[in-house]
Amino acid sequence: MTKLSIPHDAFVFVGDGRKALFLRNEGDEKFPNLRTEQVFVDDNPPAHEQGTDAPGRAFASDGSRRSGVEQTDWHEIGEQRFAKDAAAALQRLVRDRKVKALVIAAPPRTLAELRRVMHAEVKARVVAEIDKDLTKMPIYEIEKHLSA
Repeated sequence: MTKLSIPHDAFVFVGDGRKALFLRNEGDEKFPNLRTEQVFVDDNPPAHEQGTDAPGRAFASDGSRRSGVEQTDWHEIGEQRFAKDAAAALQRLVRDRKVKALVIAAPPRTLAELRRVMHAEVKARVVAEIDKDLTKMPIYEIEKHLSA
């Protein structure tokens, strides 16, 4: 992997479907110095804590056949909503702060969902994507991971 270059004043989005950090590089490309600008935390408990009913049953219109209905994954729906909210926040950030460069770090599923809902104006500013969950790391570890 080539060393990631994060320009001065670039933003780094670190998210995992439940938590998002918006960091700004106050340092330079060689020595990043990330500062927290905003933190999003979504209350999205695991699916088994959100839905307690058993999946429904569907009856065929002819005869007595029955089949199961797939259980709703409330956690996944929450992550999709979170990705939409995060993408909207990124769009406001790009527009209001005139962000020129953006680095996105998120687990593969969250990254894919963000790509799907991200506005073209935001996509145009993305200089790097890292498909890894860095949300539980302290800022100095994120800096080390991104500049390694």
